[in-house]
Amino acid sequence: MTTPAAPHRPRRPRPRLHRAPSDLPYFSADGESYLAQTTLRELGKSRPLRVLSEEDFAHWQTYGYVVVREAVPAESARRLLDFTWEFQGLDPGRPESWYEDRPFRSELDQQLHVYGFVEAYHHQLLWDSRQAQRVYDAFVDVWDCEELWVTLDRLNLNPPNVKNRDRALIEPTDRGFDIELHWDIDTTLGVPPQRVQGIIALNDTRPETGGFQCSPELFRQFEDWKTRQPAGRDPLRPAVDRAEFPVVRPELHPGDLLIWNGLLAHGVARNTSTDQVRAVQYLSMMPALEEHERLRRSRVDSWRHLRTPRWNRTLVGDPVRHESERYPTATLNALGSRLLGLTSWQDAGTDPDANRAADADSSTGVQSGEPSCAASA
Repeated sequence: MTTPAAPHRPRRPRPRLHRAPSDLPYFSADGESYLAQTTLRELGKSRPLRVLSEEDFAHWQTYGYVVVREAVPAESARRLLDFTWEFQGLDPGRPESWYEDRPFRSELDQQLHVYGFVEAYHHQLLWDSRQAQRVYDAFVDVWDCEELWVTLDRLNLNPPNVKNRDRALIEPTDRGFDIELHWDIDTTLGVPPQRVQGIIALNDTRPETGGFQCSPELFRQFEDWKTRQPAGRDPLRPAVDRAEFPVVRPELHPGDLLIWNGLLAHGVARNTSTDQVRAVQYLSMMPALEEHERLRRSRVDSWRHLRTPRWNRTLVGDPVRHESERYPTATLNALGSRLLGLTSWQDAGTDPDANRAADADSSTGVQSGEPSCAASA
């Protein structure tokens, strides 16, 4: 009697890698994590530094993060903080309003509320930060690459973690993501991908309000530390002695940009204050994937129609009143148009969207020249 053949299961196709249009060969399937000939911590600069000092760049490569002071004007950061309150309908002078009931469509919705995520992605004030020259130049320094795309990300306003924002409401896990300290890439891979993330502070950091924290010494010693770890270790959550690998919280002020390497173990400390908040804009830049046409068009469509971006499953849009019902399309300057993917870094004259943008009126939200003044929220 012959044994029936096992049913054929087609292999999942490997994600296609797209090459960024840069001198350095960067490849990515999703515009988040990249393969490169050398790691960012070992990258030798071919371009002069624009914003970072030599000491800043050395700190970045040694410890995995760098702070750019007042990457955007402090007043711009404060206007964005005002918008963050307004968008959620919260009163900064009435702490009781920070805990009013909101509709939750899912368990994920509740978790995002606890962590303080704000579901706004395309307001003019967010785009003013994204297309600020000093912000862009800092990421050029980090990647040694001028052809970049900006991430379409959101805001965070984290009040004291009590009541319906108590982190105890989130079921703890023994493995994987941990808001207190984690990596955003699989650190057990033989060739880990290159990833860069960032935040712009909207207010001053204080010890009691928590916020970004990281383990720079673990980053510095990572290769040696990795060889001493048991097989099957958690790829996302470091099991380390904090006396040996201290966790630190960089001091930030309104407008400061903090950039960190995906191999830096980091997290967000809880807010233990009584009436203060931690507020930031999430903002990073990656080598542009202009040949990834579907991704490019998705980005442009998201900006033009204020649609919630699709690059991450945790981006869900506001459940009360979506931003597309409230605001017009943001105005882009020449740099912002390239950072979005509306205009090609290679040849703006051959890009169909760019040609349309060149003679569009102000209702399309595109202009050339210097950044516009931040609009009032």
